Amino acid sequence: MHAIGIDIGGTKIAGAVVDEFGVIVREDRVPTEATEPIEIENAVVAMIERLADGPEVIAGAGVAAAGFFDAAQSTVYYSPNIAWRHEPLREKLEKRVDLPIIIENDANAAGWAEFRYGAGRLVSDMVILTIGTGVGGAIVSNDRLFRGGFGAGAELGHMRVVPGGLPCGCGAHGCIEQYGSGRALQRMANELADAGGIGQSLADVRARTGSLTGADISDLIVAGDAGALAALRQLGDWLGQACASLGAILDPQVFVFGGGVAQAGEQLLEPIRLAYFENLPARGFHPEPEFKIAELVNDAGAVGAADLARLHATGR
Repeated sequence: MHAIGIDIGGTKIAGAVVDEFGVIVREDRVPTEATEPIEIENAVVAMIERLADGPEVIAGAGVAAAGFFDAAQSTVYYSPNIAWRHEPLREKLEKRVDLPIIIENDANAAGWAEFRYGAGRLVSDMVILTIGTGVGGAIVSNDRLFRGGFGAGAELGHMRVVPGGLPCGCGAHGCIEQYGSGRALQRMANELADAGGIGQSLADVRARTGSLTGADISDLIVAGDAGALAALRQLGDWLGQACASLGAILDPQVFVFGGGVAQAGEQLLEPIRLAYFENLPARGFHPEPEFKIAELVNDAGAVGAADLARLHATGR
């Protein structure tokens, strides 16, 4: 049975009809910079109607977006990108669309897709960290998506790793988002370029452009620039320390890393592993997790939202 998944991003809404094997059979995408709830609601309803207009039997629709959602997958407590504040989104959508609806945090939806159909598909316990502009994540424990008692759990990017550290957009200080994100990688690379002595290419690009961009750093990593690789190792070290704390609490079988920075592949995973094992309590007394790069990339949010909607509609 098929389901529809909708992933609301900052500049676009992506949707797909997804079968029970996680395969996208039809998709849709529209740009949007709207922030008003009714405009987003209208765009989502229109997309669901377009995607449902086909030969497949549609079990339900899942809608994923950034923010805090209640455990019943019904109400948006808060969204940073849309003016949703205690918004009964599921109820509003179900009044307009003749399908069962669930709503879900976008990182949870993407993580669930990776667990069901990607790098975590062979395990029961998984942690995923998405390394983009910020740090997102999701937890699957005993084959179930962890949401917490109020539905707002697994905000992994805001785990504190440095007490009194760098200020974070969430209002706290020292969150892993300030040390393990794409933005953090840019800061580290620019600092290394200014200090000199590591990676002449890094310094040359910095001098020419005034500030290293994510694309600059990615190109320099591929080229093997010593400074860019040093910055990536710093990033991996912080992520590995964070994973050691998560491992001591959750004991996952696999850590999965997604987002733009994860395109560095093994060059990112190696320093993460080293830092993880250096900081893991009582290493060697139990099996060790695997560290993998996410497989579904940009489709994960829609695929995960669709699968969660199908499971909700079928009661499985």
